[in-house]
Amino acid sequence: MRSLRASLIGAIAVTFLAGQTVTRPKDVREIAKAGSSALPQLQELLKNPDRDVRLEAVKQIIEIGPPRSLDALVVATQDNDPDVQMLATDGIVNFYLPGYVKTGVTAPLRKVGSSIKGKFTDTNDQTIDAYLTPRADAIAAIGKLVRSGSSMDSRADAARAAGILRAKAAVPDLEDAAHSKNSELIYESLIALQKIRDESAGPHVSFLLHDLDSRVQIAAIETMGLLRNKDAAPALADVLTHAKDTKVKRAALTSLAMLPSEKSRPVYLQYMNDKDDRLRAGAAEGIGRLKNPGDLPLLEKAWQDEAKPQPRLSLAFAMVLDGKTELSEFSPLQFLINNLNSAAYNGEAQPFLVELARDAKVRNALYAPMQSGTRAEKTGLAGVMGRSGDASSVAPLQKLTSDPDPAVAQAALTAVRNLQARM
Repeated sequence: MRSLRASLIGAIAVTFLAGQTVTRPKDVREIAKAGSSALPQLQELLKNPDRDVRLEAVKQIIEIGPPRSLDALVVATQDNDPDVQMLATDGIVNFYLPGYVKTGVTAPLRKVGSSIKGKFTDTNDQTIDAYLTPRADAIAAIGKLVRSGSSMDSRADAARAAGILRAKAAVPDLEDAAHSKNSELIYESLIALQKIRDESAGPHVSFLLHDLDSRVQIAAIETMGLLRNKDAAPALADVLTHAKDTKVKRAALTSLAMLPSEKSRPVYLQYMNDKDDRLRAGAAEGIGRLKNPGDLPLLEKAWQDEAKPQPRLSLAFAMVLDGKTELSEFSPLQFLINNLNSAAYNGEAQPFLVELARDAKVRNALYAPMQSGTRAEKTGLAGVMGRSGDASSVAPLQKLTSDPDPAVAQAALTAVRNLQARM
């Protein structure tokens, strides 16, 4: 009897102690209701031995958001659980790109304990605006995860984050990750390097031009062009010649066109009449970037004969590069502006206009349609000026900040900030 009584007392004591020490995810949610004042307590919960509690703490820290949540998120990246690392990483991105956690890799993590499905997709074109400068310790934390996260998924997620945040300080970590044996990590690292645009990285990842994973190979090919790695031109030409995958050939010619050289002229000319739309487009871009006005008759003839939108956009771009900078109803430059209204082709037209607007003559020609165009034209051209404008672009953009359309006014304001950050 005495033994049974002792056992009951022991059980009650254990239950009492457990009640004093055990924290559950729902308790974390209750604590978070206090808002930003709860952040110190939530950060302390990042030491909790229960992974679900730590995960819920990170989720609540993210929901509380700026301005005081970043310190806790940086601490959370040091967790040894990959899901906690990933959620903390996405939280840091969300700090600078509000809404990211709803669409990012950890978006399916609706509640603690659920799995992350469909972690990575090809939709990976987000970046923060140029005027935003992430804190150095946040970038260092992400770079550390790129190099040594506790799973390949958390490393790949960190690589994606580094690209979105334009984290130049993480370039060495991304270069290191590109030498891993995990295709997802390599791919995310290459896309990040494309976004950061540190041209010094090009030679460090050129070995991937012949990778056996076509997705990685295509990303590496694109990276060579975007990072202007001219030393890679012979390898790109070799890939173009020997590749059997049409997507690989398209990427190789498009990147070779970004590295214009008279030595590549025969290659460009070879594909000007190819049966594949995108190969014709890449060839036109290469001819245009040679900037030889003597090529105009060739380009104009191809423009007249071409029926497909993709190569027509590239031919328009090429003709403007070769001096056709006038604006008229059927001019090449106007054709590019018109396509800012197209859901299918504005993603092609705007980068062409960004490149063209680096020339003062083209830039000056775009100021008038930036004030008088459609909403899509005004916002698109404001974005162009934010990336390629100069001091003379500030006044037209500031004028556009008073546009009666709030979307246009906001795009103009963002463009002014981005432009001033570059100047």
